[in-house]
Amino acid sequence: MNPGVLAVEEPIAEDIEARFRAHISDTSFPCVGAKSAQARNLLEVVVAYDMRSGWDDLRIHDSLLKWADRYREDPEGLRSIAVVFQYPETLCEGEFERLLWERLQSFAEKDNWLGQPYDPSVSSNPADPHFSLSFGGAAYFVVGLHPAASRPARRFAYPTMVFNLHDQFEALRTDGRYERMRETILERDRKLAGDINPMLARHGESSEARQYSGRLVTDDWTCPFKDPRQEEK
Repeated sequence: MNPGVLAVEEPIAEDIEARFRAHISDTSFPCVGAKSAQARNLLEVVVAYDMRSGWDDLRIHDSLLKWADRYREDPEGLRSIAVVFQYPETLCEGEFERLLWERLQSFAEKDNWLGQPYDPSVSSNPADPHFSLSFGGAAYFVVGLHPAASRPARRFAYPTMVFNLHDQFEALRTDGRYERMRETILERDRKLAGDINPMLARHGESSEARQYSGRLVTDDWTCPFKDPRQEEK
């Protein structure tokens, strides 16, 4: 698991990144935040080998830490960092959800090992309505995309994890822009899917962990994740 060794050949990685950026640019894609990030060159794409493997975990985690640092230096504009995996080519919603949490658990273990603090503005308990992930001391919200997603807005040819910094959405709330953006995304999603995504909720209403994979989960769903720093909070 050498972070300096790329398992995906460069021409393939370039093609995967180009396909992802084209997907974001497509007029039917509902997330205006991602579109804004790409338009302002604030969307970073990390192409990884296989979501079933920890091969790229160190490289991905390092990218998250650097992304948080760059945001602290210049917090203007919406930004996202997308991790797109070449494999597996086929998987069901349950498999994607399991792999997503496996990778997030691995990143959390590395964050803890490096002595990174948990963002004090959020909870480390995935059952808490104020939960968010934390890497490099910064809270992150994750949006999963994959070929078999039941929601059209979550479908993409490759398994993907899009990391968004929680603080930037709090800044939008402070500026009074969050609700307008949220309503725009909801309406675009409704036109694409025919209905509103029942899993969407505002931060603080229910745990955002329920939304990460995109799978419709029941009220008794338990998040398969525990940050190693949870007991310390």
